[in-house]
Amino acid sequence: MESRKDRLGSLLCFVFVLFAHLQLAWTGDCPADGRTWVPFGDRCYHFVHGEEDTIKSYTFVRANTLCQGFELLTVQSAEENDFIIKYSPEVWKGEVSMWLGMYYDTNTEDMKWFGEDPVRYTNWENAFPSDLLPMETCVALHSKTGKWENVSCTEDYENGVVCETAQKEEAKRKPSALLSALVILSVVAILGVSAVIWFVHQKHNLGSTILTAFEHHPPFRVLDMDHTCLVEAEETDSTP
Repeated sequence: MESRKDRLGSLLCFVFVLFAHLQLAWTGDCPADGRTWVPFGDRCYHFVHGEEDTIKSYTFVRANTLCQGFELLTVQSAEENDFIIKYSPEVWKGEVSMWLGMYYDTNTEDMKWFGEDPVRYTNWENAFPSDLLPMETCVALHSKTGKWENVSCTEDYENGVVCETAQKEEAKRKPSALLSALVILSVVAILGVSAVIWFVHQKHNLGSTILTAFEHHPPFRVLDMDHTCLVEAEETDSTP
């Protein structure tokens, strides 16, 4: 038979699993378009796989087409770069080179993200300038090393495509308040259940001891003794 301690442990385990599912369910609002989107920070990522991955190599144009209106992968920090290379083995086997949504801007004569964000973070494999013409220069991210490499936008083929989009602002604000309330309510519930289990357990263990104490020192025997003393005192007072 399962002990009370085991049942309490099972309850705590259930609550932990529930929190994990709630956290995953409320970590932002990613697109609900039938594809698998993975949240990280305030962004959502779709690693092209499954039925879409019928072709193992993609041109830069094809990679943009697969994202269907969303951005091609952009990387703004070392943490985001690490997330991409650590999650990629969950989707693809072996080493993969992923297209980055980066292009050469002739106005600034520098690389730029398609979302028009400036390039704040880079992780180049080689510090030397590329031999490619600026207008034909694109960038690929290698899953094995996490390094970036200049590649040709028109002649090179890469075998990894990651689409990206921002989470909705409203969804990013909701989880904190909701999860905080759930955490507080669950903690109160756990404390309440624990207190009840402890009380029942203590009552069960101490019940026999309390009854034994009453048997050895019953109150009525003390009352009898007091009554006898009063009777003897009355007889003494009435004696001439």
